[in-house]
Amino acid sequence: MAALTWTRGYTAAELDRAQSRFRLIFPPDLIELLLDRRPVGGTDWNDEEQVRSRLAWPFEGLLFDVEEDGLWWSEWGDRPAKRQERAEVLRDTLRRAPTLIPIFSHRYLPATPSRPGNPVFSVYQSDIIPYGADLGDYIDREENGVGSKPWPKQVREIDFWSEMVRRNVRNGSRVAIKP
Repeated sequence: MAALTWTRGYTAAELDRAQSRFRLIFPPDLIELLLDRRPVGGTDWNDEEQVRSRLAWPFEGLLFDVEEDGLWWSEWGDRPAKRQERAEVLRDTLRRAPTLIPIFSHRYLPATPSRPGNPVFSVYQSDIIPYGADLGDYIDREENGVGSKPWPKQVREIDFWSEMVRRNVRNGSRVAIKP
């Protein structure tokens, strides 16, 4: 696996502008990283079109699985007959879940809680797996392989997204973590 390539970080003003424009609050460890350096090919917080596309990716991927693979949790109620209504139920569900901040490719860091130590998730439709116990662990795994070291015993629980991981494990995903 190829190591991440890094380039100069953002200015504080650029990060403030990005958080305001996209209505996000970056956790402190992400701010610290992005002030220092950013991955080449990662999210460009100065490119509005790219950022909006990456912010929409989790919803669009889950909606694809709702429509094409029958994804529907009983907690969402009865499955509506119309696509538009199913999309609205999913949209409401994700509004209550922590927003995922795009980091690199389809790797995302939850915006909340807004403190260091949130896990990084690999998000591809409903195939959502942990890819790092926190931001530093993620970078190590991205550079050396997800299985390059044992998982920590404790990983922060993130509303909705951790449950998605658990349901994937029950359905045969290769990576399991315990909160």
